[in-house]
Amino acid sequence: MILASTVFLGASDVTAKYLSATLPSIEIAWLRFLVFAMIMVPAMLPGSPLYALQSDRKGLQLMRGVTLLASSLFFISGLRFLPIAEASATGFVSPLFVTALSIFFLGERVGMRRWIATAVGLIGVLIILRPGSSAFHPAAFFPIVSALAWACTLIMTRMMSGKERAITTMTWSAITGVCILSALVPLVWVTPSWHDILFGIFIGVASTAGQWIVVLAFRYADASVLAPFSYTQLVWVSVLGFFVFGEIPDVWTIGGAAVIVASGLYTAHRERIRRSQLLALPGEPSPNA
Repeated sequence: MILASTVFLGASDVTAKYLSATLPSIEIAWLRFLVFAMIMVPAMLPGSPLYALQSDRKGLQLMRGVTLLASSLFFISGLRFLPIAEASATGFVSPLFVTALSIFFLGERVGMRRWIATAVGLIGVLIILRPGSSAFHPAAFFPIVSALAWACTLIMTRMMSGKERAITTMTWSAITGVCILSALVPLVWVTPSWHDILFGIFIGVASTAGQWIVVLAFRYADASVLAPFSYTQLVWVSVLGFFVFGEIPDVWTIGGAAVIVASGLYTAHRERIRRSQLLALPGEPSPNA
C-alpha cells in the first residue's frame, strides 16, 4: 500500500511543479483542496451513511487542517524554483522534526541515538542545500518549512489516534484547506486553461488517493515498519523529473538524500525497538490501542 501511495503522491508533486510554470502556488493548492473537498462531500452531508463531521476535537482538527495546508502550500511554492528531486529529498526531513516535536507534545523520551540520527539527517539537508555556495537558492527553505508543517500534522494525527475516525480527520482537513484557500485565491487569481484545470483535477485525485492509501496502510502496520518503503517516492519523482523536465539529480542531491534516508531509517529502527520495549512491560498499553 505504501509503495502504491508513493506513486500517486510522486505523480501529484510532479504535476504541481508542471503547473507552477503557469499558475500561482495558492491557485494550484486551491485546485488540489477543491477536488479533495468534492471527493469528501458524502462525508459532509447530514443523513449520509458516511457522515463524519462529528468530532470531540474540532479545535485540533482545524489546527491539523491548517498545518496540512501549510505543508502543501510551502512545498508547491518551492517546486516553482527547485528541481523536483531536491525539493522532495529535503522534504523527507519531516520524521526528524517529528522526533523533536514528540518530546513537547506527546511527552515521549528521545534517547541519544535518535538525537544523533536527527543531527545526521540535518547534515544531509545541508549537503543538498549547500548554503553559502552559488548553488544555494533561498526557495530551498520552502521544503524545510513544508516538512516542519507536515511533522506538526503527524503529531496532531498521533494525538487523535484511536479517538477520531480517519474519515473524520480527512473531511475536516478538506474543509479547512478549501475554506482558507478560497479566501486567498482571488488575490492571485490567474484564469486557468482547460489544460490547467484537468491537471489540477489530477493533482487533487492523485494526492487524495495517496493520502487515503497511507491511512489504510497504517491500520495494518506501525510507522516504523512502513517508513523504509515511503522513501521510494524519491525514485519516482527523480524518474518523472527526468522525463518531464529533463532534470538529473546532481551528486550533492543524491548524497544528501542518502544521508537523510539513512538517518530516517535508523530513527524508524529505534522507534520499533522502543515500541517493542513498551509492549514488553507488564500492564503497559499497546501504542496502537
